Amino acid sequence: MGFPGTWMTETESVVYRVVPKSACSTIGQIMYYSDHGEFFDGDIHDAQGGIHKWAMEDSQPLITANVKNHTSYSFTCVRNPYTRILSSFFDKICSIQRNGKRYRGNLVPLLIQKYGIEVGSPEEGFEFDQIKSFRRFLLFARDTIKYRRPMDPDIHWSAMSGHISTFIINGGRYDKIVWTEQFNDGMQQVLDGIKTPNPIELSGIPRFNESEGHGPTRAHPVEDYFDELSMHMMYEIYKKDFNLFKYDFENPGNKMPVGEIDLDEVHAKLGE
Repeated sequence: MGFPGTWMTETESVVYRVVPKSACSTIGQIMYYSDHGEFFDGDIHDAQGGIHKWAMEDSQPLITANVKNHTSYSFTCVRNPYTRILSSFFDKICSIQRNGKRYRGNLVPLLIQKYGIEVGSPEEGFEFDQIKSFRRFLLFARDTIKYRRPMDPDIHWSAMSGHISTFIINGGRYDKIVWTEQFNDGMQQVLDGIKTPNPIELSGIPRFNESEGHGPTRAHPVEDYFDELSMHMMYEIYKKDFNLFKYDFENPGNKMPVGEIDLDEVHAKLGE
């Protein structure tokens, strides 16, 4: 299986396990900048050079050797499950993608047909009942994760613990798990633990949000999208994410972590 979703700087200063919808564009650009003194021109997910990625065959033996020997500082980044699934809905389901089309071709028509979701359109200013549609999307996400139907779960809404565990199961160990909500503090700890050819001043780094501006804006506070049934489904799907990464399940309106992440506990529970 190897180390899917793992990126590494060309200088092997640092190794990062990508978690979709958790600041991965910004982190990838920071890694690229740390080696090259400039940002990648475009979406870092499209970069085919200048950074090692597991998806690129030539990078695989280098990443494998580094991770198995824990040669470099290794980290990942997590996000509150409530805001992460909302972001997935608005970015992947409601928005027009960078290629000018809907995400995954027939996915949105399938959701409209089978789950009665509305997504609006650019011509109508993306007007639709966001709360009703989101809750129907959440039912679909639950079906994909729990029952793998009507399709396998997508990486953007599958549990963070699943992404993070592949790294551990195959012999990797994390030195740090950064919270998106305290990004500069966590990322500074990562940078303090490594040596980079080009210095990084985090306060001057832009946020690379490649999905912004191509769809509807969230019209309500986070907590308005989650009623009691939605919260029950969230716990059913993301119980490990809430517990291991110390997020507040009881209050969807509180995006901040409520405790410290115990790295030993993460490695023990996700390495089984």
